[in-house]
Amino acid sequence: MNEQQPRKERRGFASMSADKQREIASKGGRAAHAKGTAHEWSSDEAREAGRKGGMASRGGRGKLPGSPEDSSDEQVSAL
Repeated sequence: MNEQQPRKERRGFASMSADKQREIASKGGRAAHAKGTAHEWSSDEAREAGRKGGMASRGGRGKLPGSPEDSSDEQVSAL
């Protein structure tokens, strides 16, 4: 690092332990639900998000089919 720039210190959430971060986030989630402003997933939204996650990870083996990074020649057939 440059001698003229001071070393950056961890601030805010970054300076807290993972347990402390989780505790604060949990309180925020409970407060949002109590206030009625929290997002609640419908079953259709949850299904779509899960499908996208599965497509993106493909079991942790690659990218979405058809994406520029996808170099496979395999075709995905629709049901």
